[in-house]
Amino acid sequence: MATVIVTESNLEEIKASDKTVLLDFYADWCVPCKRLGPVLEDISEENPDIIVGKINVEDEPDIAEEFGIMSVPTLIVLKYGDEADKAVGFRTKAQILDLLD
Repeated sequence: MATVIVTESNLEEIKASDKTVLLDFYADWCVPCKRLGPVLEDISEENPDIIVGKINVEDEPDIAEEFGIMSVPTLIVLKYGDEADKAVGFRTKAQILDLLD
């Protein structure tokens, strides 16, 4: 499954999913965010049971505020709509997979 662009219009639907959700808060100007993009695409393709959502903090400041995002990249894992884990800064594929367990 490809990554999903998360906006105000689909956030609640994604949060309500019974699948594990990995939210990537990013900005277009952020170099570590750009490096993280292909890693998240790989994880998304290899793990169809996980929803990988991308949230541009400049386009969706209300969502960033709701989740208390202070810097990018920030990854948040949701399970049954609740925050289960969080990581700030670039993470390797292995580190992200550990977050999801």
